[in-house]
Amino acid sequence: MVGIDEVARLAGVSTATVSRALSGSAHVSPATRVKVEAAAGELGYVVSSTASSLASGRMKNIGVVVPFLNRWFFSSVVEGAQQTLLRNGYDLTLYNLTGGGEERRSVFEHFLLRQRVDAVIAISLELTENEVARLHALGKPLVGVGGPIPGVRTLTIDDVAVARLATEHLLALGHTRIAHIGGNKALDLDFHLPTNRRIGYEYALTEAGIDPSPELFQPADFTMPGGYQAAKQLLGRAHNRPTAIFAASDEMAIGCILAARDLGMVVPRDVSVIGIDDHELAEFFGLSTIAQFPKGQGEAAVGILLDQLHPGKHDQAGLNTPMPFELIVRSSTARPQ
Repeated sequence: MVGIDEVARLAGVSTATVSRALSGSAHVSPATRVKVEAAAGELGYVVSSTASSLASGRMKNIGVVVPFLNRWFFSSVVEGAQQTLLRNGYDLTLYNLTGGGEERRSVFEHFLLRQRVDAVIAISLELTENEVARLHALGKPLVGVGGPIPGVRTLTIDDVAVARLATEHLLALGHTRIAHIGGNKALDLDFHLPTNRRIGYEYALTEAGIDPSPELFQPADFTMPGGYQAAKQLLGRAHNRPTAIFAASDEMAIGCILAARDLGMVVPRDVSVIGIDDHELAEFFGLSTIAQFPKGQGEAAVGILLDQLHPGKHDQAGLNTPMPFELIVRSSTARPQ
């Protein structure tokens, strides 16, 4: 096998410079890095991950912790993070916490503390003070996605503002009987996303002079079947049927569209529907939505970690970075007939 000494001789530099250049160190000039990479490529030299980690103290591996992986939003954030890590020479280890509290304790008290990862991205998890302290004590950079965490660099979406924008779109079209399908109590955990989206919905109605009606709220589980069942309850009424529905996720909103069609209704003639996410199926269903660009959130989270792992190499950001969202109007919303 080709050794680092041979690469150093061909490039005309020291073995230490070869090591720094191939590890992505900021202490190597661009010209030297190109020369070393060219020599390594010509000789077919591949950096040993074990040797590299021993020399640098890093594994070139980032731990990503998610509450669910079978939901489009979370998998999209992970995809954005993984693609950006790959471009920067890092691997990704995924920890899926579908199992609940005991699984979460195991990940934060054992797996992440075994020095297997250089840093951690926590997606939609409101980390406890103890979880943050454990990671900081080991010097592991940490980024949160989804909401503010004291003492942690975070990317946040203003869920109140997002829900308010969706509801205001329906109000601007002339709707006054607007229903909301939100999360059930079992999902109102980290960052209280379902509660915040309901607050934004009710705030928009109140600002328009409309009293929010408990009869126009249905809880669901952020899935298409859940949205389908909730919409059937709202649209199957003989009286006070809503003319529009704001669902707290696109998957539930798509369930609403399917329920309306099964009830013989036409979207948006009989009922307008709007969601949140800009799911990959949203355009296919003509769904109006509030896009929150999950892949971009994953990419931005990695960028923040690289700030901390390679100081001076990447742009710095504040402790809390608000993420963008955007109203996208398609054919599922229209003026009430």
